[in-house]
Amino acid sequence: MSFIKFAVTCGLLALPVLASAAAKPALVPVLIELSHRLDEVQAERLEPFIENFNRQSKDVLVKMVRRADGDAPKQLNLVTNEEYARFLAKKASFKPLHQVMREANIPFDSAKLSPELRGSPINSKGQWFALPLAFSTPVLYIDKRAFRKAGLDPESPPRTWAETQTAAGKLIAAGSQCPYTTSWPVRVLIDNISAWNGAEVSDVKGGLAFNGLLQIKHIAMMATWHKARYFIYFGRRDEADQRFVNGECGMLTSSSSLFATLSENNRQNVGVSALPYHDDVRGAPQNTLAEGASLWVKAGLKPAENRAVAKFVGYVLGPEAQIELTLAGGFLPMTGVARAAARSKLMQDDLNGLQVAYAQLKGKTAAPAVRVSQIESVRRIVEEELEAVWANRKPAKQALDEAVRRGNAAMRAKK
Repeated sequence: MSFIKFAVTCGLLALPVLASAAAKPALVPVLIELSHRLDEVQAERLEPFIENFNRQSKDVLVKMVRRADGDAPKQLNLVTNEEYARFLAKKASFKPLHQVMREANIPFDSAKLSPELRGSPINSKGQWFALPLAFSTPVLYIDKRAFRKAGLDPESPPRTWAETQTAAGKLIAAGSQCPYTTSWPVRVLIDNISAWNGAEVSDVKGGLAFNGLLQIKHIAMMATWHKARYFIYFGRRDEADQRFVNGECGMLTSSSSLFATLSENNRQNVGVSALPYHDDVRGAPQNTLAEGASLWVKAGLKPAENRAVAKFVGYVLGPEAQIELTLAGGFLPMTGVARAAARSKLMQDDLNGLQVAYAQLKGKTAAPAVRVSQIESVRRIVEEELEAVWANRKPAKQALDEAVRRGNAAMRAKK
């Protein structure tokens, strides 16, 4: 056989093999969209975490997409504290997380999750419906430079509201235009001030009842501070955070996760302390509330999508990913491994807010039956009534009484 014939023959014999190799399709990863309503800074901090997963995964690709009002659920949905009740009302549109993990045969030991998160999105049997991915609790931040200028010791932040008032007065005397402010006023001033000082926000029947003596006293005090320019109000959400970061305010109550987003220069000038409490209330302080964004899975996914979602959740709960997520957002670690790492000296400078948060939460798993800030229609009513107090149109008692009445009517209308 000539060389040419031999080469042709070999080429013909190889054709089926080459054709078979060419016919084999390349592995196409399952696309999972993660719907969110994070602000630009928060989203940017989460993106590298998602990218790390995508680099490690050959068969799953997670893509972050911004959610608008009225959008249909995606395969994964990061539900904020303020949206919680709305999503809960549409619970049938979502699949319980414990079922997703079981069907995908991916281990999910909920007992390993941090105790302070166990009062989060679970059912009556203690099974997890959603994953508490980005939780925090309110703390007090102080601007150390402003404190020094006012003759205050930045290493001894106010512990009580009486001490906070004294500090605000000295800040005013030193020329501060904003001694104290708060982000998320309903979450901080109603839900957490109530829990921290042992007051209920609902009655035994589940009706709203955040117009007790403690709440009236606190909002009346805030009204007096507002008139005296001790307390400056910037908005209903986290508008006050940036004002504090810019150095405009001496004290701020906001989420413990804020500390992780501060620049290195800001961190050196910021002190973190426990949320002030009322020292004339018996039994105070008790514990604040862990709350934030949780991960919900859409119902009716294809088996491949279900496995892809479960794989991502398994990655999120891994020790390295937990540490990475905690550093990226300053959120409460979901597992004991990440919690131990967060307490280490290596990470302490980045996560001072977490140490304060742990001390406030005290590992408590019990949570109030109602959280005002989680019921969107009620939260907006309370925001309106509080703004009427700040504008000196209503006294604290009248505003809270009307907020409770209107809120209960709104809740009944939805039943």
